[in-house]
Amino acid sequence: MNEKLISIGDDYWIEDETGERAFYVDGKVLRIRNTLIFKDLRGNDLYKITEKLLRIRDTMEIKRADDSLAATVKKDLINILRDKWKVEISDGPDMEIHGNILDHEYEIESEGRKIAEVSKKWFRLRDTYGVKIEPGQDNALVLAIAAALDQMAHD
Repeated sequence: MNEKLISIGDDYWIEDETGERAFYVDGKVLRIRNTLIFKDLRGNDLYKITEKLLRIRDTMEIKRADDSLAATVKKDLINILRDKWKVEISDGPDMEIHGNILDHEYEIESEGRKIAEVSKKWFRLRDTYGVKIEPGQDNALVLAIAAALDQMAHD
């Protein structure tokens, strides 16, 4: 994932391991709450990521293009040792995220096994980090979850 250094909103491309563009994240500006539109290469909306307002803990919803809820990302209230987040998946097993979100060093787990790893250490460029996703996962959803975390942690 590679954020634009200068942009209006939080717009950026997500590239695959070969450096080819795979997804586009369109950050909507001038809205009451944070909103990201996750798109494929043809410009089709895949997910809409929105901040839930008036919550005790940070929460974002990820909705599919048909407006059905795909996931809800919530930050743990108190965790002294490291960041911990919960992802409630509407039609599958929930996920847990732990590590250092601010430094982009964390793992996403489902049913006790790692399904993705996020690391900024793999890159030297500013505002760039990698997401390694295990085979058999919904890549777009995992990347949308990573984008939601980035938005929540760096708002």
